[in-house]
Parts: sequence; structure tokens; C-alpha cells
Amino acid sequence: MTSCGEKADSQEVSTGYRENSPQISQISKQFSEVSPPSVIQELRPILEVYQPQVTIVTPKFDEVLQDNKVTASFQVKDLPIFKDPQLQLGPHLHVILDNQPYIPVYDLNQPLVLPDLSPGSHTLRVFASRPWHESFKNEGAYAQTTFHVFTKTDDNTPDPKLPLLTYSRPQSSYGAEPILLDFYLTNAPLHLVGKENANDEFSDWRIRSTINAESFIFDRWQAVYLKGFRPGKNWVKLEFLDNQGNPVKNAFNTTVRLIDYQPNGKDTLSRIVRGELTADEVRGIVDPNYKLAPKPTPSVEKTPQTQPKVEKQPIPETEVPMAAPSPSVSPTLPEIIESPASEPQPEVIPTPESTPLPEKVTPQPRKPRFGGFFNRGAGKVPTPEAPVAPSPSLPPTLPEIIESPVPEIIPPTPEPQPEVTPTPESTPLPEKVTPQPTKSRFGGFFNRLTGKTPTPQVTIAPSPSSSPTLPEIIESPVPKIITPPAEPEPEVTPNSESTPLSKTTAPDPEKPELTKNTQL
Repeated sequence: MTSCGEKADSQEVSTGYRENSPQISQISKQFSEVSPPSVIQELRPILEVYQPQVTIVTPKFDEVLQDNKVTASFQVKDLPIFKDPQLQLGPHLHVILDNQPYIPVYDLNQPLVLPDLSPGSHTLRVFASRPWHESFKNEGAYAQTTFHVFTKTDDNTPDPKLPLLTYSRPQSSYGAEPILLDFYLTNAPLHLVGKENANDEFSDWRIRSTINAESFIFDRWQAVYLKGFRPGKNWVKLEFLDNQGNPVKNAFNTTVRLIDYQPNGKDTLSRIVRGELTADEVRGIVDPNYKLAPKPTPSVEKTPQTQPKVEKQPIPETEVPMAAPSPSVSPTLPEIIESPASEPQPEVIPTPESTPLPEKVTPQPRKPRFGGFFNRGAGKVPTPEAPVAPSPSLPPTLPEIIESPVPEIIPPTPEPQPEVTPTPESTPLPEKVTPQPTKSRFGGFFNRLTGKTPTPQVTIAPSPSSSPTLPEIIESPVPKIITPPAEPEPEVTPNSESTPLSKTTAPDPEKPELTKNTQL
């Protein structure tokens, strides 16, 4: 490429980019030639395998039509013609009626309608183009036909013996630089071949480009990317020159286009030129079967929901629940333990149908350990002893039972019973227990004197539906008389499955018992 007025050495026409071309070449005061965008350079080899062959099916050459509405159809071999639905680009045809701006065709199945044509002769030119609007320059990629509407004229009829320049780009609007300058040449000899024929006036042809009144000349048939356009309207003029640098007089050899350059365009081609899209992202514009692989989304690790820790409240040692006796086993009397409640509770008889509610139990007065004879002699009634509540921090202990002095008789040791305490959820109410007279510790001699037969003690079985409770310790009056031991009488234990025996009536502590001792 040379500036206007300079003569460039003849070179063979190149169908590709210039080899070893500099990155930037200043071709005029305002404009410079630059390398193609990197994405285009990466995608271009994919289409190099194609040698498109273009044919105009209708209208036919030299056909006279009786309508000013013309339908044009085309056929292309060895090149897929399509448009990517998302990127809106793809291999297509540039169809040029006379010397008007080209019409892109992306679908060969839809005929191109040319309406309102003026009467006379018209020329239709078409060639294959890459998605970024660079023309294929192989043999057969271009087709041309001349037809007539109603009648023939001399207008729009290029001479087939002369070189023909077909303007392609730049055209319309742009949103980024560099901007492609491209054209198609017909009947222009190769420079090396033209040198062999000294009489060939087109052997040293050149193309003169003028942009905004700045001109430069280049002698190669190839696409050129230019920088230096001003924002807004820019005009571009292309001319085909002969060996002497004069324009060749043939139809369409001089063409002028007006373009609009607005930086920061959002169309796909502008983004490709600026490098905002990668070759993989736009590979679909050169390969109709290419599907962009979805970007792997980073796996988001779900934060495990931490369950709130429930701290178990420590159960006091005095309230540790014990296993209740099995209903199938006959219950036995638990070990005598005083209730840890500090407040006296009233007596409540629980019913088996409903769960008894806790109520206060009034402590029962202890019976005097001696008979009425001694009480009358002393003139005093023994004061009932109040139960002492054990400390909450210490396990309950058995109350100390102080007995009156008796002969050295060792009673049989009762079997140890499991310690049962109420569960912390609910405190069972004590079952009403009528104090039973203790079997006489002395023999039949005392009984013969008193004339009474000792009543056997009846043991009340705890209800299976609730935990057994402890009756209050009440001792029967025992006279201080030493007698031989009485014969042991069998203890009656009610069956858990049968109805409990009726309770005997306890003697009234207010009325002293009259015995034969009183008479003595």
C-alpha cells in the first residue's frame, strides 16, 4: 500500500492476508492499517477448507421481464449458508443490485424479492462472504448476471472485457475499530502475468481509496483493517486505476459509500473486534453444528444447619427415678423413707381412673408408745413429732426409730427393698393409709390378761398405675411388759390382680383404750 502519487512495485495478487505485515502501518496522516482482530484470525482458518461456488438461478442472463418486481434466487456449493440465532452472524451472500449497497442473504430457501425496479437494464452481482463480511476470493465465489425490465438500455451494463471493481465494505454503521475495507475484482490480471504482456494497460492496476478526503493506494487484492475514523459520518470512495493511474471507465468502477461510526457499539461484530468475546464463544458463526458448552457453575457447599444444643438439666440425686415394680410381680412394701417435702400434705385417696394431683398432706399425730395407763399416770399426751425434711443435696436417710427398752429379742431382719423415689416430672400423692396396730410383741399371757386377740396386720399393695408412696410411720401403743414372744402369725399380702382387702379401723387416739391393765 502506498500513498497517493507514489508508484508501487507490481506484485502477485494475494487471496489472503499479507505475510509478515507489520502490526501498524501508517498509510496517511489520519489512518493506519492494523492486523485483524485476534478472534477473527483464530476463526478464519476454519473456513479456509471451503471453496464456495455461487450460481444465480434467477433472473437469467439477458432475460427481459414484464414486471418491475423481480425475484432472485441463488445456489451455493461447498459453503454452509446460515445465521447463528443468538449471535446473528454466519456465512452469507452479498447481493448487489447495480451499484447499490449490498443485501445480505443468510437463507437460500427464501428467494430475494427486488421490488419497484426502474424500466431498463440491471446487473446483479453476488459473492460469498465470511461472517465478519470479508469476501471469499477463490475462483467461482462470484457470480454476475444482467437482465432487463420491460426493455434494454445502456445503463448498469458493465463491459465484460474490462476490469470490474465491486465495492463491499465499509457499509452502514460500526461500533468499534478497526473497520474492514474490502472489495471484489473481476477481469483484473495478476500483476506477474500482466508484466509478461507489455501491451496490457491493466498489468499494473491499483486501487485508490479516499476516506474523508485523505487518499492512499494499494496494489493487493486483500482485506484491510483501518483505524482513524472519526465518530459520526465518514465517507469512503474506491476507484480502479490503470497503469498510468487513471480511473478505468467501466460501470461500477468508482463507488462512494457513507458510513456512521459510533464507538462502544453493542452488536456482536463490535464486541468481537474489541475482544470482548472469545473465539470459543463465537465459534457458532463458522460452524453450524457447534454448541457452546455450558460454563461449569461452582458447587455451592450448603452450610450445615447447626442444631441447637439442648443441655440436659442435671437431675438431683434425691430425685433420681427408680424402676417401678413390674405389674406381673406381687408388689412388696418399699423401704420406709420419709418424704422430702418440707410442707405437710393433706391425705388424698387417688382413684385408678385419673391421675391424682398433688395436695398437701397433714401430718398425723404419733400415737403414744405406751398405753392409757401410763398416760393417765403422767397426765400428759405425747406431742406428735413433725417429720424432718432431708437436705436436697444429700440422699434421704432412714429416720432413726427410738424404741422403748425391751427384752433382748432380735426380730427377723426384713428383706431389703428397692429404694423408690418419685420421678421429677410429677410427684405422686401418698395413698391414704390407715395405721394398723402392730402385732403384739408379747405372748399369749398378756393377751389372756387383756382378753383380746391381736389383729393381723393388713398390707396395702401400691397401685400399679402410679409409683408406690411411703406411708407415714405410726407405731401402735406398746406396754412396757416383758413377756415371752408371741407365736408369729402369717402376714396376709393381697394379690395385685385382686381387689384389695378392706382396711381395718384404727383406734381413735383421742379415746384411751380400756384394758384389764387399767383395772389392775
